[in-house]
Amino acid sequence: MVDWAQLPDSSFEVEHVPRLLERVTLHDDPAAWAELEWRLVLEHDLVSPAGFAALPQLVRLAPRSAEARALAGRILERAAGHHGQDELLADRADAVAEFGRVLDDHLRSRPADYLVSLRARLAVAGEFHWANALEGFTDDIHHVRCPHCGAELTVAIGRFGCYAQLWDGPVELRRELRPAAGTELTGTGRWLYRTALRDGQDTLAEGFRHLFGTVECPDCGSLCNLASEYTFANRPVMR
Repeated sequence: MVDWAQLPDSSFEVEHVPRLLERVTLHDDPAAWAELEWRLVLEHDLVSPAGFAALPQLVRLAPRSAEARALAGRILERAAGHHGQDELLADRADAVAEFGRVLDDHLRSRPADYLVSLRARLAVAGEFHWANALEGFTDDIHHVRCPHCGAELTVAIGRFGCYAQLWDGPVELRRELRPAAGTELTGTGRWLYRTALRDGQDTLAEGFRHLFGTVECPDCGSLCNLASEYTFANRPVMR
């Protein structure tokens, strides 16, 4: 039983979230979903205590509700933040695991909210840096530091090309990314690539080959693994 009186929302109020959850459980209510979102997810990508408390009910709604999937995903994408609710989140482990199973089934149906659901699935797996970084490879921009010379590189993956870029004054230095072969991928990269292929998401699959491939530094010419450098710089340290 949830003691909502001890779980404030983003406005430090306790009475609204259970009422809103009841409304969206009974019928689709766009106004209630909109209010739930700002009450559960704080500014600066933090989550209110009521957000983690609401996860089990959101997960129960997730098989039939895009809004529930999106909101539960947004909450979990921010689970590595400084929210002070680690014990409450740990108590929701069963709901998080069930959400992962729901998302696995949902992704196979090739839904309209595929990218949102894939990001949520990454958050369930604790891959928070990727859950917050993926934009669909229409024009994704990432920033990494060359591990050899320290140059700050801008990496683009999308419809305008896949390359690493560096400016030397007014002069642009650019090198094309070297995509990994699907058979070379391991770990998260392999799972993302195979999942996208399975579900007919060709743009995502090709993007993952580049994201988990090799980048050549336009400054010093050295090679490094793009995903490894991005992960090193951006993966949060879980407490």
